[in-house]
Amino acid sequence: MVSHFTLLDWIVLLVYFGGTMSVGFYFHRQSRSTVGFTAAGRSLPGWVCGLSIFATYVSSISYLALPGKSFADNWNPFVFSLSIPLATWIAARWFLPYYRASTEVSAYALLEHRFGVWARLYASVFYLLTQVARMGVVMYLMALPMAVIFGWDIRLIILATGLSVTLYSFVGGIIAVIWTDAIQALVLLLGALVCLLVMWWRIDGGPWEVLQVAAAADKFGWGPLGAGCDQGVFWLDARHATILVVLFYGLVINLQNFGIDQSFVQRYIASSSDREARKSLWLGGLLYVPVSALFFLIGTSLYVFYHAESHRQEIPEVKQLVARQQLMQQGVYPEYDAASGRWSADYARQLEARAARLGPAEIGDRVFPHFIAKHLPPGITGLLIAAIFAAAMSTVSTSLNSSATLVMTDYYRRFLRPAASERQCMAVLYASTIIWGVLGTGMALLLVKLTDSALDVWWTLSGIFGGGMCGLFLLCVISRRAGNPAAITGVLAGVLVILWLSWPKVIDYLLAQPAGQGAHELGVRLQELSQGWLSPLHAFLVPVLGTLTIDGLLLLKLFALPSLYRQGDFARVALYEHDIAMLLRVGPSNVSQLFDELADHVSPNDLQELRSIVAEIEQRAARAAQRLGDAATAPPPAQER
Repeated sequence: MVSHFTLLDWIVLLVYFGGTMSVGFYFHRQSRSTVGFTAAGRSLPGWVCGLSIFATYVSSISYLALPGKSFADNWNPFVFSLSIPLATWIAARWFLPYYRASTEVSAYALLEHRFGVWARLYASVFYLLTQVARMGVVMYLMALPMAVIFGWDIRLIILATGLSVTLYSFVGGIIAVIWTDAIQALVLLLGALVCLLVMWWRIDGGPWEVLQVAAAADKFGWGPLGAGCDQGVFWLDARHATILVVLFYGLVINLQNFGIDQSFVQRYIASSSDREARKSLWLGGLLYVPVSALFFLIGTSLYVFYHAESHRQEIPEVKQLVARQQLMQQGVYPEYDAASGRWSADYARQLEARAARLGPAEIGDRVFPHFIAKHLPPGITGLLIAAIFAAAMSTVSTSLNSSATLVMTDYYRRFLRPAASERQCMAVLYASTIIWGVLGTGMALLLVKLTDSALDVWWTLSGIFGGGMCGLFLLCVISRRAGNPAAITGVLAGVLVILWLSWPKVIDYLLAQPAGQGAHELGVRLQELSQGWLSPLHAFLVPVLGTLTIDGLLLLKLFALPSLYRQGDFARVALYEHDIAMLLRVGPSNVSQLFDELADHVSPNDLQELRSIVAEIEQRAARAAQRLGDAATAPPPAQER
């Protein structure tokens, strides 16, 4: 493969790096206080925070993976994006008012107020650990294709990225992170649009040819719905990534992102007003929907481009790139023959054997980088590489600042020095930024020597133990009567359900180890013991069912209401309606006090709507009480003789 990275490309890339560094130093004076460093003085416009939310959401993984999905298969993953508007609405209606009304910067302080300090520590510990892994994965997967395609040293790419992100996050705090995120959002959007236009220009027939060829190959399909009714019996396919399964998965994951993720919560807090905070949330959420469609369209166009007669011979090149990457991940690096300067015979055999086994699903993520390196004109290649760096750096910088914020608020000021001075808190923020930058960069360097399977196990374990956070937050928001015992019970039940659903992944990892080793033998033994009770459900349902387990009590009450009405159990109806009212953030008791609390955080229209709901529930409760009284005074039914 002949790739190029010209002087003009280097200039574009260096201008991008210089620009991001200058933003950090420009905002240094505004981030010298804890409020400035963690919340930007609560003064930023909503559109800037919205672009920052969008840039944080789009990592380098999704920048390369989304086109790879539609190249290899169809638009089924786009259903995930369609769940974002509903998740955004839920977050804007119920979660955002909590954070804006609170004086806390930590998203997890709310859990301590409701359930105790254990809930706050549970959420923040797994968030901090997950951010280290996330930063490492994002930087590693960003650097890997560049190292394979351009021949750059992967360690230098990781070090340069980690150092630059840590520097401007350290100097400029959250305000520099948000403004650089906004700039990076524009860079990655511009890069994607330019790349798509160049691709269409190089395809004979342009976009019309893309539509025709892709439609004939069913590349725009979303897959089966996954549910139906057969002879009066409802059925649901939970074993495959159907439209409904992906939709449920997307709703829960996006609730975790927009509702409880510290990275997003700090954007809401940094906004200058409640209105600007809602604007940032809606902009960041809704912008991702058309942009993800843009990435899927790029992947579909790549399919047409590489299956055209003039470029079909380039598919083996992509397979060789992926084979080299996989061998590199296993610690097998290119070996060269001293006499000929070519690859050694042994390495060439391994490379060819590995490439021959690869299918469209395995090479999808690397088709886009191959196109960038080989087919884009000078300058545009540099812009696209800058866009990939931007997608990675926006995610990493956000993780750095949010992690430093949690270390200061949830640990240092909460347990070590509650009366710490401003100077001491700033020292902790600076130190935490550097430490987490080193940890994230170190994790990326460590991943150079780890395999994908080891990484999968880490994500599985973090999902098992951290998967209960969304359910815990929902329980906190929708039920004011749920106390500490209910929260602990719900989290333990949710973790057990997630563990059961994830158990097949753990066994698959053990079985993937070389035969004869203890890990492989353990996997065989566990597989034998697990026969008959392993989860048959698709992995996308793991967070869905874990969350539903924690909040299942309220859902059961909701579905039980019609049956209770038919049975005439009006006392229980009244109790259940009280809990369901909490789901709507209103209650039939203490109404005046509740509205006084909400008046400062809810718009007049919303407040009037809430009053109408309360009035309706009070009327229903009164009717239930009347029916209950009538039933108590009614004469007993006549006894049958």
